[in-house]
Amino acid sequence: MPTGNGSFVPEFILMGLTDQPALQLPLFFLFLVMYMVTVLGNLGLITLIGLTSHLHTPMYFFLFNLSFIDLCYSSVFTLKMLMNFISEKNIISYTWCVIQLYFFLFFVISECYVLTSMAYDRYVAVCNPLLYNIAMSPEVCFNLLFGSYLMAFSGAMAHTGCMLRLTFCDANTVNHYFCDILPLLQLSCTSTYVNELVLFIVGGIHIILPSLTIFLSYGFILSSVLRINSTEGRSKAFSTCSSHIITVSLFFGSGAFTYLRPSSARSMSVGKISSVFYTNVVPMMNPLIYSLRNKDVKLALRKTLRIKRF
Repeated sequence: MPTGNGSFVPEFILMGLTDQPALQLPLFFLFLVMYMVTVLGNLGLITLIGLTSHLHTPMYFFLFNLSFIDLCYSSVFTLKMLMNFISEKNIISYTWCVIQLYFFLFFVISECYVLTSMAYDRYVAVCNPLLYNIAMSPEVCFNLLFGSYLMAFSGAMAHTGCMLRLTFCDANTVNHYFCDILPLLQLSCTSTYVNELVLFIVGGIHIILPSLTIFLSYGFILSSVLRINSTEGRSKAFSTCSSHIITVSLFFGSGAFTYLRPSSARSMSVGKISSVFYTNVVPMMNPLIYSLRNKDVKLALRKTLRIKRF
């Protein structure tokens, strides 16, 4: 491969979800509705937590930030995707492609660690309830959140910085609907060895560390719940964790299906569909999961809207 003499590519062409013209308009309205639900759901949850004093607890502090991340996370892709559905040519400049890649990485890594902090919060609530106020003090919560954003910043900077060192020659068609790492690496006409090494090391840290922490947290939770004698107590303990378990399963499950399949079984069309699931569907589902399955949120919503229950 050439090592730096290739011409600079000022823009990329995003292939999008499909190249069939008949599907562009239906997909536009589908993703427009999904985005509206995502915005209303996450903004509603953010507003509800902010206005309701009894939701000012560590659990809802992290949920507040999760909704904020989901709102920003979805906006990184969906707005450009909607424009591309009604445009003749799906063009994105090199600069905006790099910016989109950075914020994709920042928010996805942030969500990994916020979900990890929420798992730790549930572990303390179930396994050490008497020490909960000390173990999850405002200072601890702030430090966990700051650490989540710091890890996201460093990870996003590492990947984006490595991407900036690459040269893109004649090929500028990205086989995806947004600027992701792997499709961009395929277009480079210079060596991608450093990028792949950073992807393996940094990506491994941000996958293994949160996954291991969440797995251990729920392992201890399960062990503690099984020692509870009353059925009511077990049911209450499981109910406090069920929403988070569903969210973690959706996010990490869809992400793993997209990136951890062997290359021989990897299809770009299937990869795009699975990417839609964790970039669009998961941010839309999270506020619904936490509102429909959470008694505190439903009670706060009824009080806020002043709806009496008969």
